[in-house]
Amino acid sequence: MGLRVGILTGGGDAPGLNAVIRAVVRRSTHAEGAEVLGVMNGWRGLIEDDIQPLARNSVIGILPRGGTILGTSRTNPQDGADYPARIRATWERHGLDALIVCGGEGTLRAARDMWHEHRLPLVGIPKTIDNDLDGTDFPFGFDTAVNTVMEAVDRLHSTAESHHRVMVIEVMGRHAGWIAAYGGIAGGADVILVPEHPFRLTRICELLRHREMQGSAFSIIVVAEDAHPHPEENFLDEAATSQIYRQGRLGGIGFHLAVEIERHTGIETRHANLGYVQRGGSPSAFDRVLATRFGVKAFEMVLEKQWGQMAALRCNKVITVPLDDAVRRIKQLDEEVYHVAEVFFG
Repeated sequence: MGLRVGILTGGGDAPGLNAVIRAVVRRSTHAEGAEVLGVMNGWRGLIEDDIQPLARNSVIGILPRGGTILGTSRTNPQDGADYPARIRATWERHGLDALIVCGGEGTLRAARDMWHEHRLPLVGIPKTIDNDLDGTDFPFGFDTAVNTVMEAVDRLHSTAESHHRVMVIEVMGRHAGWIAAYGGIAGGADVILVPEHPFRLTRICELLRHREMQGSAFSIIVVAEDAHPHPEENFLDEAATSQIYRQGRLGGIGFHLAVEIERHTGIETRHANLGYVQRGGSPSAFDRVLATRFGVKAFEMVLEKQWGQMAALRCNKVITVPLDDAVRRIKQLDEEVYHVAEVFFG
């Protein structure tokens, strides 16, 4: 029997996942006797023995498609006491030699643990729209999400200007403000609020009044879903705080911020939450190429038995880094990027 490689996609979906799957399968055809098996719905597929063979005809036409043909879940392989044993049984039943794990911080942290604690021979591929994985300049999925935010800001400019309103646009970004900063800069936002910098409502209102005095009849604010008011100016009560920043599902700061802005300035203010639209749709050209490069690299890492490593982008080169480095900490927004954004505030 030749080389048998499994691939799974875990965590939240991101544009480019199908490009990775396609690249792995296509690269496998250049390795004599190699087979690729798709693990359905993330780690759950190994736990429940839900495995499907992937051949060249399985990946025809999937490059431009959003989502993942393998499905995904947030199942953690160490949440159940018997999960590792069930994973090992599935592994042996299908004669797997290696596993390619494509996911974000949670999925790759689980991969690191499964390598260190259970010696599963695996390699990782970084996938997250939040760009919060350390070790790689960019994952795939981030560029598409940023373009979605930029297009939304572009569209909302016209309605804000027509109605002389402030528009507060809430975007994804747990613990890291990369999407808000990049999307806001690209879309020409007037204020950008990120988790790394607690914001002061008084300062925001000053900027909006200044714009009004300068003849700007509208303003655009982009706020990351995990942005917090400064403790000295916290306008959120306990109920609102627990609702907005609840574990596992953020959302709502845009609404409350819009209410407070209108109350303090008298300027008509509306909010929009882009939500899951940032995850969906066809991947950008950048993400298609990057995901393809990662997929090819991951299969070659398997051939070289580089277990416990992750494909990563560094200075436009695809290299390998230890999974330990990739999940050691959350990669927060680069201060230089935030400084560029601040130049355009107000």
